[in-house]
Amino acid sequence: MKPPPFAYHAPATLAEALDVLAEHGADAKVLAGGQSLIPLLNMRLAEPAHIVDINRVAGLGDVRADARGVRVGALARHAAVERSAGVAAVQPLLPAALRHVAHPAIRNRGTVVGSLVHADPAAELPAVLAVLDGTVEAVSAAGRRTVRAADFFAGPLESTLRPGELAGSAFFPALPPRTGVAFTETSRRHGDYALAGVAAVVSLDEDLRVSAARAGYLGVAATPLVLDLTRRARQAQTGRPPGDADWSGVAGFVRERLDPESDIHAGADYRRHLAGVLTERALRAATADALGRAHTSAINEEAGW
Repeated sequence: MKPPPFAYHAPATLAEALDVLAEHGADAKVLAGGQSLIPLLNMRLAEPAHIVDINRVAGLGDVRADARGVRVGALARHAAVERSAGVAAVQPLLPAALRHVAHPAIRNRGTVVGSLVHADPAAELPAVLAVLDGTVEAVSAAGRRTVRAADFFAGPLESTLRPGELAGSAFFPALPPRTGVAFTETSRRHGDYALAGVAAVVSLDEDLRVSAARAGYLGVAATPLVLDLTRRARQAQTGRPPGDADWSGVAGFVRERLDPESDIHAGADYRRHLAGVLTERALRAATADALGRAHTSAINEEAGW
């Protein structure tokens, strides 16, 4: 299959790219990794009159990790973020999720920010950005604006990025102290889109009891869904030692709040049940991760590191 005709632009600077986008607005699409856009073009599901290839623009592939979090530039490939030691230290949920994205060939070309803009509710990275309450920086000839994840995903394959804007970077906040993460999903085959998936973040207090718990879901709603499970998680630990909990009640709570759709891959009831199972698994793993980090931190403090 071949794409429809389009005018090709290859700007060398960010200013040039923004000028082209400002001129053509909704008739222009940005090409970064192309792992979503090219198939859409070839299947004639997208027919932009102009393609703006930003791969020659310097500085857009930067990945910066510091105490505040991880900022990923528009051209940063999945593989580069997945393999970054700095990213893993600051925000380990990112590489944990990226390991589930398609196959190595796709991760070598696809971009983190491009996946967010594509806004597929079955994709891993939108759920990660949402559960972490991250942001996307939108850049245009008129200036810059920062969009929270909660306001960025408008619907299936639809973001709130405006005509003429480029998603210049995404920011994933760092983990607070005594916080652990986990990512799990189920797909028909390795590399397929998930039937359902969960990204979990669990924080502990000084007594190593759950103080906060959130879960981000993919594949069960029209946009990434985030549930605050703090109260249910605390109840699940009642009368149990730190790290131990009866997560089945939390899973039941989650199932009651999901309204997934059926498709050729799975029915709604199956997806709802699966999301509950994955919630238990993710919360248990995230709590164990939080305990491990808390113990490591305590050991380092005693050693004076």
